[in-house]
Amino acid sequence: MTDKNGNKTARNAQATLRGESWGIRRLLPFLGPAFIAAVAYIDPGNFATNITAGSKYGYLLLWVIVVSNVMAVLIQSLSAKLGIATRKNLPEVARERLPRSVAIFLWAQAELVIIATDLAEFIGAALGLHLLFHLDLVLAAIVTAIASFAILEVQRRGFRSFEAVIVVMVFAVVLAFAVQTFLVKPDLAAMAKSIFVPRFQGTDSILLAAGILGATVMPHAIYLHSSLTQNRVVGKNDEESKQIFKFEFIDIIIAMIIAGAINMSMLVVSAALFYKHGLFVEDLQQAFYELQHYVGPVASISFGLGLLIAGLSSSAVGTLSGDIVMQGFIKKKINLYIRRAITMIPPLLIMIWGVNPTNALVMSQVILSFGIAFALVPLILFTSSQKIMGALVNHRVTTFFAWIVASLVVFLNVFLLWETLFPDV
Repeated sequence: MTDKNGNKTARNAQATLRGESWGIRRLLPFLGPAFIAAVAYIDPGNFATNITAGSKYGYLLLWVIVVSNVMAVLIQSLSAKLGIATRKNLPEVARERLPRSVAIFLWAQAELVIIATDLAEFIGAALGLHLLFHLDLVLAAIVTAIASFAILEVQRRGFRSFEAVIVVMVFAVVLAFAVQTFLVKPDLAAMAKSIFVPRFQGTDSILLAAGILGATVMPHAIYLHSSLTQNRVVGKNDEESKQIFKFEFIDIIIAMIIAGAINMSMLVVSAALFYKHGLFVEDLQQAFYELQHYVGPVASISFGLGLLIAGLSSSAVGTLSGDIVMQGFIKKKINLYIRRAITMIPPLLIMIWGVNPTNALVMSQVILSFGIAFALVPLILFTSSQKIMGALVNHRVTTFFAWIVASLVVFLNVFLLWETLFPDV
């Protein structure tokens, strides 16, 4: 996506690299890509996991969210760096470096993962409308579809406009959960203890921790981030490329802190209210009505708005990711509106059939588990190659920790998949 705002961003970025900008102005041209990628970390699937964890174990697993965000910073920084170093996104590099049959397989599984991602996001947005306005779920789904097309129109106008809309939506979710957190009056001492003293409480707490950690790295966010940085600002030499990555890393830190704060707020609200009253809440609709009952309409409305906005923003990002994946892996392209319409079919059918929305969210996360390794492993292999990355190749320590994170995430997702499909084994 290019537009006059994009050209202005590039000019401002080049001024920064030449040392002609100072203070916060130095950073502004580089802010944006990580915020779009961060939307994947606050999608409706995260709502269900964090609320369940908070209602069952209180503040116990807050530290897991902190660890998850540290992992996210590492993985997203590798993706951003790949785009900066190669001026290509991860699917494009994979197509060039891997056999065609492997590239086609990676494209097919990536499309499946993105459909599953969109399922969770679309259902979350529709559920938010249903709770806020008491619309029938099918009607809410139709309204969500119309809103999704409206966001796509903004996307078509240029990436800076799209970034601006996404950033506003992210901060709206921040505001929604800030209101809820203030109203439920959490125990700050218990929060601090849970953050700095990692611990579990039985096997089920380990399983929930695995759910939080395993859902940390979203495949489509990895594909997308490399695309957002590949041509945004082009370094003329190795030194400029390193500078660009330094500024993009700050963007990642800021965005991941915000995403982490939102996830922590979800768990804190659930712990301070549901756990305190002895309520085990797994269903998002139940969470909405319990908030309304114990705290009042302001808390429940902010929860519903957060769910709606998170669903819509992450759905738009998912559609963009699908476009990047298809162009990158197989050099094909379809109209974004047609893609959006195709990905709407599964959630619409689920709504029509009357499937429980929260259960559908959980199952979508199971499908997502399949795609983690296929995004992470190529990313680490490519960013560890001097031939591909040049001056931005991973330090050996970075590669070491990246493989640890990848192994942990893949193991946890396989573990969750097994527990979901074979709970009694």
